[in-house]
Amino acid sequence: MPRKKEFDVGEVLHKAMETFWNRGYEATSLNDLLKCMRIQRASLYNAFGDKRTLFLDSLRRCESVIRQPDMAKRLKMPSPRQALLSLFDDTITVVVEHGTRNGCFLINTALELSPHDEEVAEFIRKALTRMEQQFFRKLIEKGRANGEIDKSVIPTQTARALLSLFIGLLVFARSRPEKLLLQSIAKQAEFLIPPGDRAAHSLGPPHLVATG
Repeated sequence: MPRKKEFDVGEVLHKAMETFWNRGYEATSLNDLLKCMRIQRASLYNAFGDKRTLFLDSLRRCESVIRQPDMAKRLKMPSPRQALLSLFDDTITVVVEHGTRNGCFLINTALELSPHDEEVAEFIRKALTRMEQQFFRKLIEKGRANGEIDKSVIPTQTARALLSLFIGLLVFARSRPEKLLLQSIAKQAEFLIPPGDRAAHSLGPPHLVATG
């Protein structure tokens, strides 16, 4: 009979994800992974393969358990415009008030590995395209339809601009976590989606979430 696993795969993968997120791919050694995951070397190889495969699995986990659920929650908010702006505001709050400086796992990886790893670059391209089309553009279209966002806003172009601003925010959140700088980026996002005739009132402070 096959030997019963002595650890929860999802739990130890999450620990590996956090280590890669904080340190990056190259700076994370196998010993770092074994220490944080609290498993033996043979168990790591048997369950996940090599370090690169484990890293790709960590990226997928971040997308599936952090980024996509967060986007889905915001998409259900009653106010599309507030859902868009809360993404920027929540990120700033996490950085400024909680001192979180690990940035976004996806963007950190894009800067480190995308130039010379085609598989990673393709994964990130698809993830960012989903965010542009299924989050930013969808919320802009909903906001225009219900009158919260001005009809002059062009969904496709504005979605790309908002994505670019958000990526910039994430980069500065790690390299220059200055409140006024980050707030200036959020203000530019607000200018891109001027309120329409039926702008929604604030529904209270948004929930804080981790940004992947």
